Amino acid sequence: MFIERILMSADKLNEGKFDEMLGKALRQHSEPVSADFTERMSKQIREAEERKILARVILQERLALAGCIVLGVIAVVIAAVFPNIAVSFTEQIGNLTDKISQIVETISNQWRFYAVLAGVFGFAVYCLADLLVGDS
Repeated sequence: MFIERILMSADKLNEGKFDEMLGKALRQHSEPVSADFTERMSKQIREAEERKILARVILQERLALAGCIVLGVIAVVIAAVFPNIAVSFTEQIGNLTDKISQIVETISNQWRFYAVLAGVFGFAVYCLADLLVGDS
């Protein structure tokens, strides 16, 4: 019962007050206490906190996994129920790949212009950063 009171109080108080409260409780307690009592209590408190954190992480991972499964099932159901959406989606991806290839071709034909433009932009960002940050 004595240890349970200390552990319950330790959850509510920060470490500085815990040591003070532990000292007061030990002075009032008449039974002999082992030399490593404080260390054992601190270890139990630390282990309880670690178990709480681990339980929270496990819950988050399970929720993330459940969310991925649900979204996958929803995607499959939508593709099966509404095949027109899947077809239009694949057409849009095809159009996007065509546009990307056109952009790459344009940049490869005019790479010198874009290199100079990138250099000027980089110099402008450097000057602005130097102006804002200064000597600090």
